Amino acid sequence: MSDTTRAVLAAGTLVALAATSGSLYFSLGLGLTPCDLCWYQRILMYPLVVVLGVAAVEDRPGVWKTVLPLSVGGLALSGYHSYLQVAPGAICTVGGPCTSIQYPMLGGLLTIPRLAFIGFALVTLLAVAAARLGGSADDAWGM
Repeated sequence: MSDTTRAVLAAGTLVALAATSGSLYFSLGLGLTPCDLCWYQRILMYPLVVVLGVAAVEDRPGVWKTVLPLSVGGLALSGYHSYLQVAPGAICTVGGPCTSIQYPMLGGLLTIPRLAFIGFALVTLLAVAAARLGGSADDAWGM
């Protein structure tokens, strides 16, 4: 395809790697215990490092078919998790302390679920951009 497509896929890999590294730092470096929703978000983010990394090396813009179910699912989950943290009287029914804010950053503007939301949003946008640049999404999206 093109160097641009590879660069977009590499950028997606770096975003997924930063999110993965960040989550490991929060739990292993800072000793924060991930709640159940955080674990589910990790399950969706971690494989994206390998999936996008291989796609960048092999220049496979069609990887969006694998990336989008993971990234959009993570986007929905982290959005719900972020909502739980700000909704008055919200109770996490998943089984962990999902409503607690363990490590607020920038005066509480950024929380761990919001960082995950940003990561999933960026990966989603980059996967769509790679698909559009590579032309692989035309048939599937009817464009």
